[in-house]
Amino acid sequence: MTLSELFELFHTEPRIFRFGLICSFVFGCCIGSFLNVCIWRVPRGMSIVSPPSHCPNCDHEIRAWENIPLISWILLRGKCSGCGKPITIRYFLVELATGILYAMIFLTVIISNQPAPALLFYAVFASLLVCSAFTDCETGIIPDEFTYLGMALGLIFSSLCPSYWHVPSRMASLLMCFGSLVIAGGLMAGCSLLGKLIFKREALGWGDVKLTAAAGAMLGLPGALFMVTSGSVLALLGFPLLRLLVRKYRNRRTLKFGPFLAAGGLIWILFSATPWFLRMIQCLRLGKS
Repeated sequence: MTLSELFELFHTEPRIFRFGLICSFVFGCCIGSFLNVCIWRVPRGMSIVSPPSHCPNCDHEIRAWENIPLISWILLRGKCSGCGKPITIRYFLVELATGILYAMIFLTVIISNQPAPALLFYAVFASLLVCSAFTDCETGIIPDEFTYLGMALGLIFSSLCPSYWHVPSRMASLLMCFGSLVIAGGLMAGCSLLGKLIFKREALGWGDVKLTAAAGAMLGLPGALFMVTSGSVLALLGFPLLRLLVRKYRNRRTLKFGPFLAAGGLIWILFSATPWFLRMIQCLRLGKS
């Protein structure tokens, strides 16, 4: 059975569609467990392969039953079985969020009749956005490993899946991907340099610039521009609320832009092909003209 035939079954067979939705959630939770490893280890320069997962407090090696997504955290009551120290709820939240994201991506792609490669592009980039958002929150950086991987995979996937870009040839697909990467990254780099010139300090981190370039490679130029625009709006609305409601943000004058960029990218992934979203974009274009 070809991939296109399988996709047709998702459209015509409700039971197979529901099974695919459940599998997407479970698979996403498993990927989320791996993303937790990346979020902890990559910013610290550690290998994501070895040593095996262990408690950072007592070095207790995580056993198989303690590594079941969602379930293990609940069974352990959020504590290490070795030393009893709390396990951050971030592990549970990342697994749950990734599972929900994968299920919603499956739902979006199937219902909106997008080409099969969209599942691959969206799932991979959503995972990178989750990693980037949480590492930026915890450490204040977006590691190059995430952004460069997004750029590289965008180019590789585009050379293999021209249908994602709605063009007939692999070369045209690759050129569209590369062009989107360069333009999106270049525009964001220009904003960063302009901000530094005006404010006499770094106004936009280069991790944000590279994440936008990766968005260009994975989502196309419209997706990257929407990610930056909506992320900026969310930051303008969200930062004052954070300062008002969260004690540790009350005296902070700068914000970490990565999580807001990630939110903007996820909005595009989940809703860019829905009818109401397309009508909104069309209205904005007509308004400009």
